[in-house]
Amino acid sequence: MEKMALYVVVLLIICYASPARSDGSDHKYKSGDQVPLYANKVGPFHNPSETYRFFDLPFCTPDHVKEKKEALGEVLNGDRLVSAPYKLDFLYDKDSEIVCKKKLSKEEVSQFRSAVAKDYYFQMYYDDLPIWGFLGKVDKEGKSDPSEYKYYLFKHLHFEIFYNDDRVIEINARTDPNALVDITEDKEVDVDFMYSVKWKETKTPFDKRMEKYSQSSSLPHHLEIHWFSIINSCVTVLLLTGFLATILMRVLKNDFVKYAHDEEAVDDQEETGWKYIHGDVFRYPSHKSLMAAALGSGTQLFTLTIFIFLLSLVGVFYPYNRGALFTALVVIYALTSGIAGYTAASFYCQLEGTNWVRNLILTGALFCGPLFLTFCFLNSVAIAYSATAALPFGTIVVIFLIWALVTSPLLVLGGIAGKNSRAEFQAPCRTTKYPREIPPLPWYRGTLPQMAMAGFLPFSAIYIELYYIFASVWGHRIYTIYSILFIVFIILIIVTAFITVALTYFQLAAEDHEWWWRAFLCGGSTGLFIYGYCLYYYYARSDMSGFMQTSFFFGYMACICYGFFLMLGTVGFRAALFFVRHIYRSIKCE
Repeated sequence: MEKMALYVVVLLIICYASPARSDGSDHKYKSGDQVPLYANKVGPFHNPSETYRFFDLPFCTPDHVKEKKEALGEVLNGDRLVSAPYKLDFLYDKDSEIVCKKKLSKEEVSQFRSAVAKDYYFQMYYDDLPIWGFLGKVDKEGKSDPSEYKYYLFKHLHFEIFYNDDRVIEINARTDPNALVDITEDKEVDVDFMYSVKWKETKTPFDKRMEKYSQSSSLPHHLEIHWFSIINSCVTVLLLTGFLATILMRVLKNDFVKYAHDEEAVDDQEETGWKYIHGDVFRYPSHKSLMAAALGSGTQLFTLTIFIFLLSLVGVFYPYNRGALFTALVVIYALTSGIAGYTAASFYCQLEGTNWVRNLILTGALFCGPLFLTFCFLNSVAIAYSATAALPFGTIVVIFLIWALVTSPLLVLGGIAGKNSRAEFQAPCRTTKYPREIPPLPWYRGTLPQMAMAGFLPFSAIYIELYYIFASVWGHRIYTIYSILFIVFIILIIVTAFITVALTYFQLAAEDHEWWWRAFLCGGSTGLFIYGYCLYYYYARSDMSGFMQTSFFFGYMACICYGFFLMLGTVGFRAALFFVRHIYRSIKCE
């Protein structure tokens, strides 16, 4: 029965969560055929999360408003496509066609004026090609007092459509700057909403029609900045690698020679440095269930990131493939939960933990718990604003079913496999019965200063690329150079591993054997630096405003940075564990 339930839910995921096929992209049209045009949403240009349904504003409404069936990723993306009031039949030109004649009431005039003042834009899709435009303009010329500003609504929309044989290739929409309606005052206004259509032939083939949207991020001056970012990151890696090779390895080599000489010379000579604590270095950490859960969640998020990069590199996330990224995130996270369960339970049992069921529950809740609480708050905010970011009840049910019937069972199965793996913790040295006392250390060897040092270098390797990612996720810039982003990610992983290893060595050399949590915290500290960058980006590089946009930005970025903290913490800890095992295996421990 359980297998049947899993089978049903997998089918549900494939049918409901996979990116929807284009309504018109596979169709060939004849002259006069109706090509699907959908109105999507409107919202303030500088607040990308604050979007509303197109007909929340008093536009001309078609006789029958038809809602397009959307996939899970599209709904998560805030898309709510409905049939638009314009009819753009294939190869039919139109000149100043009237959509409707409408008498705007005082309330509707006020609604439009408020939208124009906030730089509202609209978005539509024609044969799955995106269209944007602004609703109106504010005349500020020669006026210093905002009360003197003039507000105008555009009433005439020009569509310019390019075709190749029987296919739609490109569409542009522009507003007529001369066809304006003054909506400055609260009074009834008569408006004739119109549109014009002009068809033009092009030689661009159908399979290259989306390239114009990805070319903006591949312009020469943008590529130069990206490559500068790569070179900057590579120099950081080389400097760090050189530092480790010349300083750390030389010190280790001297240590190995010294310890070998000491063993041959005087057996009762007192040991110093990292060898002195060989009986404590593999003593299990405090809160080992939490550590195992963090490593399990971090490993799952690392696997998720690798899969997302693989999909992006093969071209799945082309521009305006609506909701594809969100769909991939939900499905891959659900299917990789077994990795989290296996890693956490296996490591927990290696640390001689007994309550593996509680460890498994902690693993499942460690990342999903904060994400769920954040979602509940932000979804409530979106509902209060009547924004499209508010998820419908049906979508919430589908996500719950995916979690209950796929994520949780796979987590349990992975946990059972990890518990039964019977792997033992590989410790080159025996642990003494009682821990040694850690000598007093200067303030800069404390956890917080070490985290600050550990997070700065990896962050410096990625901060240039961060701006472009932020401008894409929290703005309208298109990002398509996934190959460069993948190189930056690899550099981030390498730098995180190296800096954690270096700090772990200095910690052990100072005879501080409590390195387990320190290595994890130092590795993950880059996530805190990224959240610090969020503050800088919000106040210095963006024009976002309003409670909803602010809460969405800082709420979801907190979840993303927390995910980075778990993922990079896992990378740092694994590198430190490998290093510590290596150096203690190289000496004779009694």
